[in-house]
Amino acid sequence: MKSPQTHSAGTPRPRARTLWVCVFAGLAAVALAPLAGEGVLQSTFPHVPPEMTRIPDNNQVNDINSQQAKKQSFETANAERKKQIADDSAKLLKLATDLKAEVDKTNKDTLSLTVIRKADEIEHLARSVKEKMKLTVGAS
Repeated sequence: MKSPQTHSAGTPRPRARTLWVCVFAGLAAVALAPLAGEGVLQSTFPHVPPEMTRIPDNNQVNDINSQQAKKQSFETANAERKKQIADDSAKLLKLATDLKAEVDKTNKDTLSLTVIRKADEIEHLARSVKEKMKLTVGAS
């Protein structure tokens, strides 16, 4: 009895041949798909050099930790400096207000010794605030 897929001469039927061609074409397409997609993947994901992806050694870990500690200490110093500037500015405002009140109490020909001392204290505090504002504590 004949098999249903072959002709009497033993050659495959045209329908079976077409099926095999389609199967091989599909396998070839699946096998070549990654090669065709490399250009797309390469433009989407840039090449990262191996130096960027390697795990740091102990010396580099210590350097990173010391840099982080230094940065944190700089941030702490900056926060403290800003707090001092705010406190000194408030004190400066109070001294200037007190000085104005005392100057208003005196007449135009006399100045008391306390007015002169307050003016000197205000000047000294203002210079101090100015220098603190110039000071930049950075992580460089």
